[in-house]
Amino acid sequence: MAASYETILVATAAGVTTITLNRPDSLNALNSAMRRELLSALKDAGRDASVRAVVLTGQGRGFCSGADLRGGADERAFRTVLRTEYNPLITAIRDLPKPVIAAVNGVAAGAGVSLALACDLVYASDEARFILAFIRIGLVPDSGVIRVLVRSLGRHRAMELAVTGDPLSASEAADAGLINGVVSASELAAEAAAVAQRLAVGPTQGIGFTKRLVNQADGPGFDEGLGMEAALQELAGRTQDHAEGVAAFAEKREPRFSGR
Repeated sequence: MAASYETILVATAAGVTTITLNRPDSLNALNSAMRRELLSALKDAGRDASVRAVVLTGQGRGFCSGADLRGGADERAFRTVLRTEYNPLITAIRDLPKPVIAAVNGVAAGAGVSLALACDLVYASDEARFILAFIRIGLVPDSGVIRVLVRSLGRHRAMELAVTGDPLSASEAADAGLINGVVSASELAAEAAAVAQRLAVGPTQGIGFTKRLVNQADGPGFDEGLGMEAALQELAGRTQDHAEGVAAFAEKREPRFSGR
């Protein structure tokens, strides 16, 4: 019997499991329940021999707006939350012995960027944007995203995106080789489904082995990087600037950072 979820939708057909983040009112912000359910769905897809490809997308206008800032004090226990919830999610996508295709249907911000770029193939709507929003609340990029950006865009472009929080359009991301392609919003779901179906009828074990090679070629130190992110995020989360950033977000105003 298929699992029942509150924050995601899961559908499987013709060897492809489609996981849809389903909190559209918050642009699919990752609250604790969604993180747990998404990890469970990914593990189920990995165990199910009938599943040969996975599509990850979002419901509504956004792909994923990152962490849910309304999550309270537990959400800001950064080292613990990253190590026990976010990092296992990224690792689950990377280690899944089947291809995972991201269909980025709208804005991807903060950890939403990390989630999309952890996938093996990434296709985006022409309306999508990628925003490292961490800096806007005085935090550091986490969930493995800096490693991906530095390797894809180079040190200086990655640094610019990380410290300004300026958006990267889908076309800019594709031109830079960060994602695989851009299609119109109306065609995105069909495009992702077609790619997933092509892979689902391929040699699944061979694709899984190839994925392991690609992960290995990405270089050692990925897990160590996740650990460093958790430690630095804990420190950033104790700053006055982070408290000001969260307050400004809640009050819908520009933050007044003090540097402390």
